[in-house]
Amino acid sequence: MSAKLALEPGANEVSFSVTTQYQGTSRCTAYIYLWKWDDKVIISDIDGTITRSDVLGQVLPMIGKDWSQVGIANLYSQIEKNGYKFLYLSARAIGQSKLTRDYLKSIRQGALCLPDGPLLLSPSSLISAFHKEVIERRPEDFKISCLRDIKALFPTTRNPFYSGFGNKINDVWAYQAVNIPISRIFTVNHKGELRHEMTCTFQSTYTKMTDTVDHLFPPLEIHPLHGQIHSGKFPDPEKYSNFTYWREPLPNIENELNMLLGKK
Repeated sequence: MSAKLALEPGANEVSFSVTTQYQGTSRCTAYIYLWKWDDKVIISDIDGTITRSDVLGQVLPMIGKDWSQVGIANLYSQIEKNGYKFLYLSARAIGQSKLTRDYLKSIRQGALCLPDGPLLLSPSSLISAFHKEVIERRPEDFKISCLRDIKALFPTTRNPFYSGFGNKINDVWAYQAVNIPISRIFTVNHKGELRHEMTCTFQSTYTKMTDTVDHLFPPLEIHPLHGQIHSGKFPDPEKYSNFTYWREPLPNIENELNMLLGKK
């Protein structure tokens, strides 16, 4: 099927058209992304994650107000440079697709913008999507189903999803459902503070995380450095990056605790 479409790596624009006798031709454009089977994907929520809050994040950009999180364009750009792909996932209704995509493309922080990537929205109507997220408070139902469908496109022997960014516990549940480790699931609040929702053992910001991006998101490809061209793959970065190889092991406090309790 992909051979017949003659897809190019990355984004491919497609157009669907319907012609009627009285209304003429109506067209709808979309994008098909061609990725490699071994690409690693970063999932990013939009409202409250890229924007500073859920509701205002949808309203203020319509009147030209920048409501994006500080430092997010720099962080995401650095992660992309390390070889990762981005997938944007939101419980917004599919009728907001053009508005949402235009917003993502409009974000500029200095000379940087957000990496390009697929935008996946709820196929339901605006009212149904609003009811699911605001009334039922179960936006993760759509996200889990959607992510599992994407995961099924890749070989069963590997998980394409490397990390996930969100702003609610529902996002954490969705990312856990596709086997993303807790240590690589980050939630952000309206102040731009990042943490691990389930463990509360990590606290940072988009700006601070940029300083350690090579440790948290090890380079998958060796890029040009100081004008020198290098090529090749980083061997199994989850095991052999500088961070994972040289870090000190955690102390076994359970044995020490048992000894202290035994003395008492």
